[in-house]
Amino acid sequence: MRRNDARRAALIDAAIEVLAEQGARGLTFRAVDGAAGVPAGTASNYFANRDDLFTQVGARVYERLQPDEETVSRHLEGPPDREKFAAVMRETVGRVAGFRTGYLALLELRLEATRRPELRAVLTRSVRADVDANVAGHRASGLPGDATSVRLLHMALNWLIVERLTLPDVYSEQEADDLVARAVERLV
Repeated sequence: MRRNDARRAALIDAAIEVLAEQGARGLTFRAVDGAAGVPAGTASNYFANRDDLFTQVGARVYERLQPDEETVSRHLEGPPDREKFAAVMRETVGRVAGFRTGYLALLELRLEATRRPELRAVLTRSVRADVDANVAGHRASGLPGDATSVRLLHMALNWLIVERLTLPDVYSEQEADDLVARAVERLV
């Protein structure tokens, strides 16, 4: 397998786009090569097989969904109250929904994980680590609520993101914003 890390990352990012646009069936080495704008056969030099590609895409989506240092610092500013908690949740929904192709690719990966045990293991570790990090970060922030409220918000807001990306006319931007605030209000 080739070791050019920048090329591998570009191929994985191209695979995310292919997954979002064409679904799991469309994720072929040829499609990834085309999306990455590289010569035919390049992806097959970087991934042992499709399972390897799926697994690496699963890990990469979660890397790209993480907030940057500046966002994390901003989350820690100001009083740790319910309004701050709602603001953090709004930012999270906006950031995740803003990586539309990544989240749609993640939905495809979740479905594919029902048939691919290695992918299921990667996604399970990633989601569990994300939930645990959110609970730990919440506890450290001093924001109101407990681990259960964080977990419930994780589930509720993930579905709100699915609605926003797949059926964007179900809730307006304002309705979605209000739903985030009401979810925090009721769960915290």
